[in-house]
Order: sequence, then C-alpha cells, then structure tokens
Amino acid sequence: MSSRAKAAREARRTAMFHKFRLTELNLVPLVDTFVSIVFFALTTQTLGELAPLVNGVTLPQSSVGRPATHEITLGIASKPAEVTLGGTRVMTVQQAAQAVSNVPNEPLIIPELYNQLRVTADSIRKANDVPADQSVATTLAVQGDKGMRYDLLARVLQTARRAGFKNVSLQVMKTGNDQAAAPQQAS
Repeated sequence: MSSRAKAAREARRTAMFHKFRLTELNLVPLVDTFVSIVFFALTTQTLGELAPLVNGVTLPQSSVGRPATHEITLGIASKPAEVTLGGTRVMTVQQAAQAVSNVPNEPLIIPELYNQLRVTADSIRKANDVPADQSVATTLAVQGDKGMRYDLLARVLQTARRAGFKNVSLQVMKTGNDQAAAPQQAS
C-alpha cells in the first residue's frame, strides 16, 4: 500500500471523526448543575417547624439571659397606656408617641423619657465610678406590650441609647408545656 493511499485514508478518518474530538472539557455546566442540586436539596429540607423567611430579613439570635430582677425595667403597657421606669410612671404612651425631640439631628428622642433615663444612668455611673461620657453596663430591660407600635419601640431604643444604656434587652413571655409563663429576655 502506498503512503499516498494511507494519507488519504487518515485524512478521511480525521475529517469524519473531527466532530468527536475534544480539545477542552468545559466543567462550568457540570458544576452549575451540582450547585443547583445541592441548593434545592438544602432549601427543601425541613428541620422541625420552620416559618417562612421574608426576603432581605436577617433574624437575630436569642438566648435566655438573667431574670428581670437584675435589670432596670422599662415598661410600655397598653392598659393603662403608660410608660414606666423601674415601676414608676414616666408618661403616657400617647405622650411618648407624640413627643417632639429637642436634640438636633436626632428626631427619635423622647425628651421626658430621655431625662428620666439619663438620671438613672448618671446614678449608676456615680455608684460605679464610671466617667460621665461612658455608657453604663447595666442592662435596660424593655417590656413592651405585644400591640406596641414599632415606631414607638424604635424611639424608645434610640432614647435609651442616647441616655447612656449600651445593653438593652427586649423581654418576652417564655411559653412551653413544661413551664409556667415567665418573663425572659431576648438579647
């Protein structure tokens, strides 16, 4: 056989099988497929009862802290509709909601509540020899009625921060079949 016939046969074979020849292996579609499978497997798996999450919301973690007796309690009740600090009435909820801030560039401050919280924070600073420009370490436990408006809660939290409280906890009622309801904090 001649080399010319052999070369022609090789040329036909190369032309015929050229479409099956791999020059490179593209792994991107394969990796995308595996990532999609893992994603759908993890998102459809349920571990106990899960509430649907709203897009864009990162939920905080909570833990049970110290009992409310070791903290200063700020109560916002609906019946009677009043704001109390350590059991003493400060103002009504309506007055707190309608109060106009007297601090420039901080429209959320509730002046009357700020004054009471500032006096409390100053007395804690004095008792613990803490400089006047530092926040106090004592926790302020906010007990808000479940029907309380979020805008009022935001104003109360901003007022507490401005008055000098760096540790604020929101208290909830602990529920369960094995225990009676007791106030707990969510940190």
